[in-house]
Amino acid sequence: MKKHNGMRPQDIVILLKMITLENKKCSIEEMAVNLGISAGEVSKAMDRNVVAGLVSSDKTRVNKLSLRDFLIYGIKYVFPPQTGSSTRGIATAHSAPPVNQHITEGMENFVWKYYKGTKRGNSIVPLYEKIPKIIENQPELYELLTIIDTFRIGKKREIDIAIKELDKKLNTYGEKYQ
Repeated sequence: MKKHNGMRPQDIVILLKMITLENKKCSIEEMAVNLGISAGEVSKAMDRNVVAGLVSSDKTRVNKLSLRDFLIYGIKYVFPPQTGSSTRGIATAHSAPPVNQHITEGMENFVWKYYKGTKRGNSIVPLYEKIPKIIENQPELYELLTIIDTFRIGKKREIDIAIKELDKKLNTYGEKYQ
């Protein structure tokens, strides 16, 4: 049996990427290329996710109900948000789609600091440091990551919206895998 030495941020990013693939098979090597993570680290992350009960023992499907519970109730404690000063970057949390589509203006903006970013707001350290680069051509993954940041930093109203948006995303993933 594999030992579980605690979750790493990339473990969550890999699970979210699996959700965006909508049951399409993806090799460890393909996942590594998609996320800019070594194949060895993807393999270790999958082992940790199996032990945590977030992915099936054959590593082919996400346990979406367990992942949902972890993201809603645990992510902010395991990976607490680190905020900083105002900067330019990529919108995240309730400042970005899909959550911001349900909120009127006037809310504080949050961004991942990034030189290619076009938004201004208070910086929040991304769940995983490579996120700003890897989401450039992956809009589905970007939306899931902004939902996760809403769980990490949002207030009740924003979190309630994020839960509904997460449920929409999870409901499209592997209907036969409950």
